[in-house]
Amino acid sequence: MKPTFTAEVVTDEQAFAALAPAWGRLYQRCATATPFQSHAWLHSWWLSYGRPGRLRLLLVRNGAELVAAAPLTAVRRPLPALVPLGGAISDYGDVLVDDEHGERAVAALTEGLAAAARTALIDFREVRPGGAVEQVYELWHGPRRRVNDSVCLELPAVPMDELVARLPSAKAQRVRAKLRKLTALGVQRQVVRPEEVDPALRRLLELHQLQWQGRKVTGEHLLPRFCEHLVRSVAPMVRSGDAVVTEFRLDDDVVAVDLTLLSRRLAGGYLYGAHPQLRERKADVAVMLLDACAEHTRGGGRAALSLLRGNEPYKHHWRPEPVVNQRLLLARRRTAPLLSAALCDVAARRRGKELLLRLEQRKERAGDGRS
Repeated sequence: MKPTFTAEVVTDEQAFAALAPAWGRLYQRCATATPFQSHAWLHSWWLSYGRPGRLRLLLVRNGAELVAAAPLTAVRRPLPALVPLGGAISDYGDVLVDDEHGERAVAALTEGLAAAARTALIDFREVRPGGAVEQVYELWHGPRRRVNDSVCLELPAVPMDELVARLPSAKAQRVRAKLRKLTALGVQRQVVRPEEVDPALRRLLELHQLQWQGRKVTGEHLLPRFCEHLVRSVAPMVRSGDAVVTEFRLDDDVVAVDLTLLSRRLAGGYLYGAHPQLRERKADVAVMLLDACAEHTRGGGRAALSLLRGNEPYKHHWRPEPVVNQRLLLARRRTAPLLSAALCDVAARRRGKELLLRLEQRKERAGDGRS
C-alpha cells in the first residue's frame, strides 16, 4: 500500500511547542537543514518575536510521522506574505523535507503552499544554494522568481593549519606568528557544558556590547528579547550537537565567548564577544576565533566553514568563496501583482545601494584630491 501524505496548517502556539520530538526527527532526516531550521531555534524565535495570530506551520505527514514542514509566519507589510520564521537574526531560511520520502513529500508540501498562496505571496528569504525549498520552487506551477539575497563567505571545513596553508606565504607567516602570540599570552579555550550555557551566553552579550562600545553595532543584539531568545534556544542546541559555545580565558578571566552553530553540511560562527584588553595585548581575535571554529569542524564530515552573512573586508583575508543566498518568490495568478510589487521593491533597493556606493566613492576621490 502506498503511503498517504496529508497536509495541515498549524496556527496554535502550544501545538508548535508539542511538535519538538517529531520536528527533531524530521530535522535529522533532512540533509540540507541548518541550525536555523531546528525546533529549538524556531520555537524560541517565535516566543521572542512572533506576533499573536500570525503563526503558519505547514506540515506534511505520512500517517502519523512528520515528513515535511514549512515554518512560516504571516506578515502584512510591506506586502501580504508568508515568510519563514527566524527573521533577520537567522542567516538561512528553508523548509524541511525527509530525504527518504523525497519527491512525494515535496509535492505535498508544494500543494499546501499553493493553497496558502491564494491570498498571500510566499517569500523565502536567505535560502542557501541547495536548500530543500529549491525543490518546491522547481515544482511550482504559478508565477515565480528567484533573485539574489545576502552574500555568505565560506571556507573549506579543514583544520587551521590547512586554512593557513591556503594563504600567500607572507600572510601565512603572519598568521602563524599570531597563533604563537596567543599561546605565549596564555589564552586558553574551553567548550562550555550544556548546564553552563546560560551564564556563558550572557557573558558573550556583555562582551559583545563592550567590544562595540562607541561604534556602530547591530542594535538588535543589545535588546533583552534577543538575549532571551539566545539563552532559551542554544542550551538544547548544544545538547543535540547543533551548537557549541566556547569560552576563552586569560589570567583566569573570561575575556571572550564564541557561539558556533553546526549542521551536517556546515559550521558557522554566529556571534562572539571579546574584551578590548585582548587587542590591547596584541591578541588577534579573528585568528583566535577561526582557530576554535576550525577545530569544531574536525571529524564532522562537513564541507564548509561559513562566515555567515556579511561581506566585511576582514573576512576576505582568509580567501573565502562567496556564496550568494537566494530569495525565492512564489505566487498564484491572483497574487501575481504582489510578486510584481516585491520585485519592484528589490530593484529600488538595489538602485539605492548602488547610488550610495557611488556617492561614497566620490567622497573618497574628493578627499584624495585634497590631500
